Amino acid sequence: MSARVDAVVWDIGHVLVQWSIRYLYEKLIDDPAELDWFLANVVTVPWHFRHDGGEPLADLIAEKVAEHPEHRALIEAYAPRWLDTIPGPIEGTPALIETLAARGVPQFAITNFGADTWAMFRPTFPVLDHMGAIVVSGVEKLAKPDPAIFHLAAQRFGHAPERMLFVDDNAANIASAAALGWQVHHFTRGAEALAADLRDLKLL
Repeated sequence: MSARVDAVVWDIGHVLVQWSIRYLYEKLIDDPAELDWFLANVVTVPWHFRHDGGEPLADLIAEKVAEHPEHRALIEAYAPRWLDTIPGPIEGTPALIETLAARGVPQFAITNFGADTWAMFRPTFPVLDHMGAIVVSGVEKLAKPDPAIFHLAAQRFGHAPERMLFVDDNAANIASAAALGWQVHHFTRGAEALAADLRDLKLL
């Protein structure tokens, strides 16, 4: 890392909060083999990612019910119980947000998140009040690692890419941001490793 960092830009899922569809459906399907089959063939991560890309959740659920009418009740549980996919925060990272905020460091977020599920989640996580702006893929209909979402974010955040540290757990997202000149931290070793980088950058 070379240029001085003026701002920290956060991913949300797997960096600030835990997320897995399994957390919901393990409450609804007792048999482990049936649960594995359902998550691999019915309510799947690629299907959910279409919501992150901008498709309305109601349309996706209706489509999935038409494909698997025998699982209607389980599929239709996805929207009203979606917050069960987020059991809690990632240990240590919300506290880093609070510390950076107390030091006056500008903070932002870029998240792959559907517009409908974002509306459910955002009120439950007030630490995001410290973000100067949040770019949400489902709202913008642009998703990481598409370079377009990073261009939009840099414009909206008002900081040059090389003066922002982007924190994400996904290697493709990190590679895309780095190729555009962002400074990056690949979040794979937890909050302590991130804190060490932040200290090296004189942000903590």
